[in-house]
Amino acid sequence: MPQLAAAGYTAQISSRGAALRSLKHGERHLITSWPAEGPVPYFAGTILAPWPNRVGGARYPFGGRVHQLTVSEPERGHALHGLVSDVEWRIVELLEAEDHHAFVRLAHTITPAAGYPFTLALTVTHRLDERGLTTTVAARNEGGDAAPYGCAAHPWLLGDDLSLPASKVLTTDEVLLPRSLEDVSGSPYDFREARPLDGHVVDHAFTGLSAGEARVGGVRMTWDPAVLPWVQVCTGRQLDYEGVAVEPMTCPPDAFNSGTDVVVLEPGGEHEASWTISAA
Repeated sequence: MPQLAAAGYTAQISSRGAALRSLKHGERHLITSWPAEGPVPYFAGTILAPWPNRVGGARYPFGGRVHQLTVSEPERGHALHGLVSDVEWRIVELLEAEDHHAFVRLAHTITPAAGYPFTLALTVTHRLDERGLTTTVAARNEGGDAAPYGCAAHPWLLGDDLSLPASKVLTTDEVLLPRSLEDVSGSPYDFREARPLDGHVVDHAFTGLSAGEARVGGVRMTWDPAVLPWVQVCTGRQLDYEGVAVEPMTCPPDAFNSGTDVVVLEPGGEHEASWTISAA
C-alpha cells in the first residue's frame, strides 16, 4: 500500500477502489480510516465512477436503449456509486516522497458489462504537496459508442461543524431519489455560514455553489465548481459512523435518468476532475 509523505502531510493509498485510506497533517487525522485488510466502510475514500450516487431502479435510457444495471443497493433497488469502488486498480507510477511532493498514479479499465456496455480507461492520481492531497480522475472513452459518465469523491472528513457555500438543496423521496430542487434559505440545510451540526442529519445533494469549497471542522476540501457543480453531504451520525462525507460530483443523484449534467463521452473523448483536501 503506497505511503506518501510531503510538506507535513502523510497519506496512504489503497489499490482497492483507488481509495484514499488515510490522510494526516502532522499527527492530526483529516479523514476517517479503515483497516488495511478492509472492509471499506461506507465507500470511505473511494473513487466513484462511471456514475456517482444512485441510478434509480438500476436502469436508465441511453442511446435508444434501456440499460439494466446490477442492483447494488438492494434495500432500495438502485445501482449505487458506479463500478470501480471495490475493484483492484493497477499502480502505474509511484513517487512516495521527494522534497515537497509525492504522488501515485493508478489505472483501471471499465469493460462492457451488464447495463454499462462501454469501455472507459480511467486513471487516478493522488498527489501530496504544500496544498494538501489533490486527487485527479481522468477518463477516456476507448469504445466505439458514446458513453454516459460521471464521477465523484467519497472522503469522510473529521469535524463537528460544516461550512458549504451552496444556495440549493435537492430534496429526496423515501428511497433517496430526487424530488425537487429547493432554496436553502430558511431551511435546516443552509450552511453558507459555518455552524455546528449538533446532531443534525444530512444526506442531500447541494448545488448553486458560489465557490467549490467545504469545511468540516479544521478540514478544507476544494474543487472547481464548473467541473463538479454538485456536492453530496452525508453525516455519519445516522449510520453510527464518524465524520461527514463531502462528495463533489459531476452530476446529481439519478442523473442517468434525469439527464442533468451527465457527461457524454464520445469515442476518444476525455474528461478530468480534481479535488484537494487540506488542513484548514
